[in-house]
Amino acid sequence: MKRWTSLAAAAVLTLGLAACSDPAAQTTTGAAATWADPTAKLDGVKLTIWAAQNSNTVPEKVVEGFQAATGATVEVVTIPDPYEQGIQTKVATGDKPDIAFWQPTASMLTAINARTNLQPLNDAPWLSKMAPDLRDITGILDGDRYAALITSPAVEGVYYNKEVFAANGVTATPKNFAEMVTLARTLKGKGVTPFHEMAADRWGTQWWVQIQLADAAKDGLWAKMNTGEETFNSPVVLDAIRTYKSLIDEGLFNADIKTATFEDQGAALLAGDAAMVVQVNSFFGQLQAKAETATLDKRIGFFPISPSGNVGTFIPDQSNALVAFKTGDAKREAAARQLLAYWMGPGYAGFVTDRNTVSLQPSVPNPAGVPKALLDVHAALPSSVGSMQALAVANPDLYLNLADMITGTMSPEQVAKATQDQFAQLAKAAGAPGF
Repeated sequence: MKRWTSLAAAAVLTLGLAACSDPAAQTTTGAAATWADPTAKLDGVKLTIWAAQNSNTVPEKVVEGFQAATGATVEVVTIPDPYEQGIQTKVATGDKPDIAFWQPTASMLTAINARTNLQPLNDAPWLSKMAPDLRDITGILDGDRYAALITSPAVEGVYYNKEVFAANGVTATPKNFAEMVTLARTLKGKGVTPFHEMAADRWGTQWWVQIQLADAAKDGLWAKMNTGEETFNSPVVLDAIRTYKSLIDEGLFNADIKTATFEDQGAALLAGDAAMVVQVNSFFGQLQAKAETATLDKRIGFFPISPSGNVGTFIPDQSNALVAFKTGDAKREAAARQLLAYWMGPGYAGFVTDRNTVSLQPSVPNPAGVPKALLDVHAALPSSVGSMQALAVANPDLYLNLADMITGTMSPEQVAKATQDQFAQLAKAAGAPGF
């Protein structure tokens, strides 16, 4: 999700063009697959899982249990960052794992050429166990399901320091974007840094624009983008970019915004050096590495935000979902489906307990130690709207352009134009009508 580089975009062009020219990509993939018992014996079968540096420990408990139950051997291979680019490059040359962590959005399923490269999971046995409001939230492209959601999808929203709020007489969280800006100005007047941004690492800059587009997204903005009816040059998007810049120019962010990093952002919020951070779930993962749950529950809260109210914007990332590849080996493909069925079946309770994460299945309770902020993020999902990554046909480098705006090398108008030009190029390569 966060490291969508220009090289990754180039890989999308390659795969997108392949999708347009490969007859296999035009065939229907929705035929029902067979699903073995999750614990059926697989002696002598070896499976490979590709994972990123921040997800390579996620399968440990599941792999241990699956190997013991089935006799299969499962190897987890770490693909260096930038993960998505690395995967696309390998797959384009015919190198495929059995299973991989993958961002389950329409744009990224298109990028991996799902219809040709991935096994459809339409009749997966665990779907009936999923919370109804999460079952179809992501992982589907052109009517076929290609990804298994294993953890709660990331939500763009506001992490805040409870102690900073309390020390400055703030007794309730903002009810909409305008209230949040008013609060920021009040905090600044009291000598508090309202917001912290990490423009040196760049990827988080896009959240500020996207939370402002939540209402428009609910009204079909990205569907209109996908047909060219709206563009990044349209007033609704350009105004969001301009607002972001105006808040920075007003001094509502950290003074070192141009050089601050993701690590700096987490440290600043935890220490109370800033009151609020607009971020996604991976940010809280960083906080968990810095403090115990009791400390986080005491200091860190979360609220979703949009122009009209407390509406979040969901953006599943690669650590949230798994895909199974078509390798050409029927036995391994069936074993990969079996591993997914075990993960989301007999192994699921142990998995959420091991990861201390929110359960997606009502019959499996949340572990006792899940931090409250994560529960609040998860609670925001049912009413959240899709992000650009979740709903748009392509995922341009908006964040790179916004980072350039922060450092002074691009204007809001240039950000909008550059992003739209790339979006149109990627949409055309993906075969989107109207491009």
